[in-house]
Amino acid sequence: MRPRTFVACAVAATLAPLAARPLAAQIHYPPTAVHTVVDTLHGVAIPDPYRWLEDQHSPATRAWIDRENAFTDSVMAGVRGHAALTHDLGRLMRVDQEGAPTVRGDRYFFTRKAADQDLSVIYMREGADGTDIPLVDPNTMEAGVPLSVHMVEVSEDGKLLAYGIRHGGEDETVTRFYDVPARRVLAEALPKMRVESFSFTPDDKAFFYSRATNAGPRLYYHAFGWPADSAQLVFGDGITPDKYIGSTLSTDGRWLLITVAIGTSGGNQLYLKDVAHDGPVLPMVTETGKNYRAAFAGDTIVIQTDWKAPNGRVMVADPASPGRSHWKEIVPEGKNAIQGFSLAGHHVWVRYLENVIGHIRGFDLAGTPFREIAMPSIGTVSGLSGRWDQDQAFFSFASYNVPTTIYRYGIAADARSVWWREDAPFASADYEVKQVWYTSKDGTRVPMFVASKKGITLDGNNPVFLTGYGGFDISMTPRFSAEYAVWMEHGGVLAVPNLRGGGEFGEAWHEAGMFGKKQNVFDDFIAAAEWLITNKYTNPNRLAIAGASNGGLLVGAALTQRPDLFRAVVCGYPLLDMLRFQKFLIGSFWVSEYGSADNPEQFKYLLEYSPYQNVKPGTAYPAVLLLTGDGDTRVAPLHARKMTARLQAATSSDRPILLHYDTEAGHSGGLPVSKQIQDTARSLLFVMWQLGMTP
Repeated sequence: MRPRTFVACAVAATLAPLAARPLAAQIHYPPTAVHTVVDTLHGVAIPDPYRWLEDQHSPATRAWIDRENAFTDSVMAGVRGHAALTHDLGRLMRVDQEGAPTVRGDRYFFTRKAADQDLSVIYMREGADGTDIPLVDPNTMEAGVPLSVHMVEVSEDGKLLAYGIRHGGEDETVTRFYDVPARRVLAEALPKMRVESFSFTPDDKAFFYSRATNAGPRLYYHAFGWPADSAQLVFGDGITPDKYIGSTLSTDGRWLLITVAIGTSGGNQLYLKDVAHDGPVLPMVTETGKNYRAAFAGDTIVIQTDWKAPNGRVMVADPASPGRSHWKEIVPEGKNAIQGFSLAGHHVWVRYLENVIGHIRGFDLAGTPFREIAMPSIGTVSGLSGRWDQDQAFFSFASYNVPTTIYRYGIAADARSVWWREDAPFASADYEVKQVWYTSKDGTRVPMFVASKKGITLDGNNPVFLTGYGGFDISMTPRFSAEYAVWMEHGGVLAVPNLRGGGEFGEAWHEAGMFGKKQNVFDDFIAAAEWLITNKYTNPNRLAIAGASNGGLLVGAALTQRPDLFRAVVCGYPLLDMLRFQKFLIGSFWVSEYGSADNPEQFKYLLEYSPYQNVKPGTAYPAVLLLTGDGDTRVAPLHARKMTARLQAATSSDRPILLHYDTEAGHSGGLPVSKQIQDTARSLLFVMWQLGMTP
């Protein structure tokens, strides 16, 4: 390992405005103590030099975080362009934002953030053309940590609103209640917890909710006026923390549909309870390994499943005979993967991906085809949100070059009108989105979206921002992002491959990136980079990669397996120590996707790709910016802390390894727009600096 004798305060003087020059011939990173712990797993010695950084609250860890943040700030302070990027991002992010409404009777509930506001406000509109009335405004709440609010549920009569208050970026929220006719917040509240489902009873006197506890998920019944700790347990006794419980109450309040998920990827079970007659919880399907998503269409249960159908199919069940042997198929499996369904206007609306292009097709409960809703171009269409017994529904459309538009859809008349359009000042007509196909390491054909200004020259020198996810059955479809838009405005190319592990081609595509096949995901991503280079879009010195959460694992594996292929890496809120992830926060929930080092066979493949264990001293690593913070209560921030220390100690490159550790930010958002702009500008500036671009 080469020595480093670099004074942090001299960084600014050594940096060109935005040239991709090294920080200095030698970089002196903040000191990090080495206290190696050696675990022996299944006969293999695993040294961990930075185990001490797992203790988030120790004085030593807090002092280390402060030093790393100060170092990152000193480095980035010497890179000019942050103000310009802040302006460009603000132009696109400081615009009105609005969500699709939840309709109850003649009341429309939705969130809106005005261009001059930092946080979204919950509104209600009386009638489709009525006046918008603000109900809950976090911009007026006083707190040391930024607060945000979101709608949890609205009662059937539209008189009660349940909403969550999030502190910083934590997943846990406080649930409050709002009396809509009286325009007041009720004294009733649920303390801070991870609420996983919520349903009001039709009489507005009580509610069902499920939550995560240390013992595991539980489903409760709570009547208004009861103390918060006196809720009645309905279901979940003995269910372990690696599972999830959700529930849905039928519109008439008789039937409670209960879902038990086995981690994120182990399939799920369905149960049914006759609430009106206080009946027992009856099993609908209890085997694991297959996925079932169910909802009420009046007095019929509609179920989407991959049971005996990897691309998905839709079935119906009668609550009087809920067992799977009585289900009837109404939409059979086809060549295109089903992404989801919604219920509106007495029709089942099924959302498909055909070569990663979205389609919505309607059916009645007998399975008779009704109508397809056409989309204007390559992009992402949301499912229809509506009510089974109402004629209107809402859906949205967006793409990398098209800001979001929400449509109000009259089902009987097949008539759509614009409910809201994002008025972002972006010249959509000057940009294009293409879909290309490339071949991965094992011969698998993989699609990829490429977005850029029209008419770019394929001379091998374009700056490219390559990002992906590849896990948890999540499909990567085009969406509008201010970050992506600004990148393209500055001449950058955006590339988003549809990696295995996602849901773009059904459960088989997902399973091809799980457990011992996870390396397929990394191979797909690396092959995408190689395709972009071979086809003259870019070269390794002009190629940056980025990913967050499972996408952080993706880019962490890519940078350790092919450090020669990329110039810069942004690794956000990542999983990186794959031998210990299951021990922290909700990590056990993901064992159904990745496996666990506690299992001797799974340990072998996890060790092969785990980024933290595969950092090699003396390797010339690309520039890396790791992002995390105390507010991430989903993926433990220790992954980014330990990886930062190990990369800084190992790299022989003069490209910086930086950590931005935010004591307020978390995994699930909730930050003010002003802070979002600053954080996005920092990450984008880091990439542009390394790729030699000028904001």
